[in-house]
Amino acid sequence: MATFDELLDANGSVYGALPAESDHQCPNCGHRTLRMVFTTPPGAGHGYVSFWCDTCLEGIHVSRAPVPAGVTALSTAAPIEERTRGIPNYRLVT
Repeated sequence: MATFDELLDANGSVYGALPAESDHQCPNCGHRTLRMVFTTPPGAGHGYVSFWCDTCLEGIHVSRAPVPAGVTALSTAAPIEERTRGIPNYRLVT
């Protein structure tokens, strides 16, 4: 199992490639299926990051991250069904 720090490093690599998709490997399973979704308060330039691997479904949650230009973010004001759309029930590594 990958550690929080390993996932945080991978998060940084994927974040640095935005708005383009990253080809970074998951530190847990090695697949190149890392995903990142931002959820922000209305009008804010920062928000929460859900970061996970679509293959092994392990990931982390980061708060107060700036949303890069060109990245679409979900709104915290939206109903729960809308603001969690596309985010699987992944195992949170702490």
